[in-house]
Amino acid sequence: MVSTAQAQYLYSPNNCKILHMVRHAQGVHNVEAEKNVDALLSEELFDCSISQLGCQQVSDLRKYVHGSGLLNRIELVVTSPLLRTMQTAAGVFGSEGYIYGADGKSPIMMDATPAFSCPPILAHELCRDRLGLRPCDKRRSVSECQSLFPEIDFSLMESEEDDLWYPEAREPYEEIAARGIEFMKWLWTRPEKEIAIVSHGVVLQHLLYVLENDTHPSVKTDLCRRFNNCELRSVVIVNKG
Repeated sequence: MVSTAQAQYLYSPNNCKILHMVRHAQGVHNVEAEKNVDALLSEELFDCSISQLGCQQVSDLRKYVHGSGLLNRIELVVTSPLLRTMQTAAGVFGSEGYIYGADGKSPIMMDATPAFSCPPILAHELCRDRLGLRPCDKRRSVSECQSLFPEIDFSLMESEEDDLWYPEAREPYEEIAARGIEFMKWLWTRPEKEIAIVSHGVVLQHLLYVLENDTHPSVKTDLCRRFNNCELRSVVIVNKG
């Protein structure tokens, strides 16, 4: 049993941030992988869209962040530049009640929420999915992404084409963890105190592994479990420096 003295800490709010971590909604590749995991090697799943169930998941989460008042507190949304994460980020936190499908022409309705002032949405390569081998984890060109998601800021994207993905092998978990550390360093340079991150299950879990050092085992077990599609999990992080 942990005593009160052991369980309580004193930190300045200036050294804290609140992160709202969101795994993307169910993608078409998730559906296909449940049938046969080898399907993830198919070129037909290149940077695929969210599924019909994924659209409903986005709509449900959008209603939650509106109804709970969470949207009013979030100052910045950071998203992976893959289609499924950008659809989730724009659908949940964007100013319109729809997002475009993979063809860039067919609007997918989320709900009837009228246009509103939304937090800025910024694409960042460091929080994208595990790199390599699987075409579903290779991104589109920045120009195509901009045409599909005019609300998203792509100014931090360093290359027009995907220079990070490679066809030979999957990215080692150690490298995902290293990316997580670099991503957290970048987050600390941001002035915003409350930030939503729309990313991928394996990346979000490794971010939590990076942050778990002083976490009580009972909390760690709950926070670091596998993310469900479109699950939102909020944490407070502290910069002890």
